[in-house]
Amino acid sequence: MKLYDVIVAGATGMVGRKMIQVLEERNFPVGRLIPLASARSVGMEIDFKGRSYRVEELTHESLSRKDIEIALFSAGGSTSREFAPTAAKHGILVIDNSSAWRMEPDVPLVVPEVNRKDIFKHKGIIANPNCSTIQMVVALKPLHDRFKIKRVVVSTYQSVTGAGQKGYDQLMKEWNKESVPNPKFPYQISFNLIPHIDEFFEDGYTREEYKMMKETQKIMGDESIAVTATCVRVPVIGGHSESVNIEFEKPFEMSEVRELLAKAPGLIVQDKPQEKHYPMPIFAYDKDETFVGRVRRDETVKSGLNMWIVSDNIRKGAATNAVQIAEEFIKGK
Repeated sequence: MKLYDVIVAGATGMVGRKMIQVLEERNFPVGRLIPLASARSVGMEIDFKGRSYRVEELTHESLSRKDIEIALFSAGGSTSREFAPTAAKHGILVIDNSSAWRMEPDVPLVVPEVNRKDIFKHKGIIANPNCSTIQMVVALKPLHDRFKIKRVVVSTYQSVTGAGQKGYDQLMKEWNKESVPNPKFPYQISFNLIPHIDEFFEDGYTREEYKMMKETQKIMGDESIAVTATCVRVPVIGGHSESVNIEFEKPFEMSEVRELLAKAPGLIVQDKPQEKHYPMPIFAYDKDETFVGRVRRDETVKSGLNMWIVSDNIRKGAATNAVQIAEEFIKGK
């Protein structure tokens, strides 16, 4: 089996560490792991497959080594904008977890279960979608292929880990009744909900909501799909949940909807409400699959459906999806 030298940029962050964990769990054919991070993390040790790797500084020079083929980036948008082109110039495929490249026309935005073929259209960079978008399109894809989606209304319930380590730390400190000198969120998050993720635009939508709207169209390859979103931060440690209302162009039978969802790759149906069997973040935590339940017809429109979708935002919503892209890339080679 061919082995690949793999860079993980942002290796000491929450998603970067999870990427390294997922690489090991899925037995990705890593020859040499090269963990890169900012100067303040240089010298830290990262464990991988029984070996310890020293974190090096992410520089243009560190991306110009020979024989490196894959780089997983989770170091923030501005860092990716600066360094990803350097890696690509040296023949390294960059799979980037930030929002920096997602809407660039010549950069594929990929969820392997949905648009695997787009991986092979890359010009050196492939974008990993927003976490809340990833789980939604995994569930939407099989239904869109059969009934054609006209409109989606989604409300999200996003965990604090979606805001990174600082979001997690704020919740933990509040729960422990400790002071929070530099809070990540504009309000207390413990015992609270905040209908505000990322910055607001003049029309009242947030950047997070626009990500869901535009990324869904790009991943699904259909700009006719109308998406409107309301994104909410909730005091949950790991796992995003979504209430999704779909209007189709074609009529459907519930039996066929359930069959399509049951057969969809990467999707697990948990839909026995009478037995209190439905997706929840506590069950999706640290799992790679997307879970769907509360599947029911919306009788207020001609061809409407309601679903509840849950997934671990750090795994499938970030690290696992990136590693899956790398897996499909090497299969294609």
